[in-house]
Amino acid sequence: MSDHTADGLRALVAAFLDTHDPNGDRLGFLRARFDAGLAWVQHPPGRGGLSAPPQLQAVVDDAFAAAGAPDNRPRRNSIGLGMAAPTLLRHASDAQCRRWLRPLWTGEEVWCQLFSEPDAGSDLASLRTRAVPDGDDWIIDGQKVWTSLAHEARWAILLARTDPAAPKHHGITYFVCDMTAPGVQVRPLRQATGEAEFNEVFLTGVRVPDAHRVGAVGQGWQIARTTLMNERVAIGGRPLPREGGMVGVLARLWRERPELRTAGLHDEVLRAWVGAEAARLAALRLRQLIAAGEPGPEGSAVKLSFAELSQRISGLEVELRGAEGLRYDDWTMRRPTEPDLLGRTATYRYLRARGNSIEGGTSEILRSIIAERVLGLPTEPRVDR
Repeated sequence: MSDHTADGLRALVAAFLDTHDPNGDRLGFLRARFDAGLAWVQHPPGRGGLSAPPQLQAVVDDAFAAAGAPDNRPRRNSIGLGMAAPTLLRHASDAQCRRWLRPLWTGEEVWCQLFSEPDAGSDLASLRTRAVPDGDDWIIDGQKVWTSLAHEARWAILLARTDPAAPKHHGITYFVCDMTAPGVQVRPLRQATGEAEFNEVFLTGVRVPDAHRVGAVGQGWQIARTTLMNERVAIGGRPLPREGGMVGVLARLWRERPELRTAGLHDEVLRAWVGAEAARLAALRLRQLIAAGEPGPEGSAVKLSFAELSQRISGLEVELRGAEGLRYDDWTMRRPTEPDLLGRTATYRYLRARGNSIEGGTSEILRSIIAERVLGLPTEPRVDR
């Protein structure tokens, strides 16, 4: 049995590095790391872990980083790692976990999320994409929208309606869809930034094997809640150092360009800095609390504060820069895997931050979740109940 202490796991990493060259075959190294249980140490053996305490993951990651070992490029597969993997680990069968988890963690297979639809965004449970059984398969027809990474993904987590006669939250089933299957069409959605970071996906007669159904028929909404809670933590609770992210750009600008300062903006910049630091510490505490379990509604508060701070900070930067803050660097049509918030101009950050209050659940929906599930306030009247 492994020694599930910090020193014990450091010894395991050292032993692993003795037999696996971190400067050799990158993919082979990552596969071996997963098989050794050093990918997600808190998960069971065979699923990338050792059933170790979740707080020891940082010990393992630090030991590999110190050795110069390659990582799994997490930003390239953020939906797979932050949303699909926690859902599969909690709800998928052993066979499904064996098939999907290792290539997901190594980055061999990128994932996307087919949830939102043109008429089912904030009210996701009203989705219309249909899944009809046909022998050992399901035939999927519908349209999805605002799909990050769809142009690069091999797999997608997909919600579809399997019982149109059931109440809307009860007639939904959760699937994994092959994005290379016949009938899957991906089209770019160009944004105000000029990029097509998102996509719309059309599903026409797409065959999905019943073996790719996650959970029971009709239980898709309950499983989707696991995905959505993890999504909000993934968006708003990313680990950052002090002055990490956009607040660092604003703070450096304030220090390096004293000629731009005004008395009124001094107060606003200070408030933004304090708010960003409070949000960073709250996100850190939340990740520690949920490391061993499923995120709760508190993740909605982290995501809400992230959206509001991003918009506030990006607006302050544009205001501080004055006329130069209105310049835009490049409107070239691109299809990036994620927004380059720190490498572009202030105007780009300002425009991209507008989407933060929509993606991963609108701020209005998140406020309702916080009010009802955290503060215990009465639920709002709903016509569908």
